[in-house]
Amino acid sequence: MLTLNNSEIIKNLQNQFLKENIPDIAIGDLVEIGVKIIEGNKERVQYYQGNVIAKKNTSINTTITVRKVLQGIGVERIFLIHSPKVDSISILRSARVRRSKLYYLRNLKGKASRLKQRFK
Repeated sequence: MLTLNNSEIIKNLQNQFLKENIPDIAIGDLVEIGVKIIEGNKERVQYYQGNVIAKKNTSINTTITVRKVLQGIGVERIFLIHSPKVDSISILRSARVRRSKLYYLRNLKGKASRLKQRFK
């Protein structure tokens, strides 16, 4: 008789829901995330574009914080990468950063908040 402990059972269950087509997202990347929006009985995809300023957790609990400036106001949104609400993720540009959290961008305005591009 095969016995599995609780952590192995949970890990096997979580692996069923992991998405396979997620790109390797790094801090400082400019990403475009397609989010499924349900309005009444219709479903559409709305795209959210911004810089990744933080990445937390692992496996199925991985979240990224994406920041964009909209009409002079900074807007941050946290996305659960493996959520069924997230339709697609594409990396538009990568930046060269030396920190794991870019919270200092909250205090910068205009050209000062730009990140130096990294070419692969």
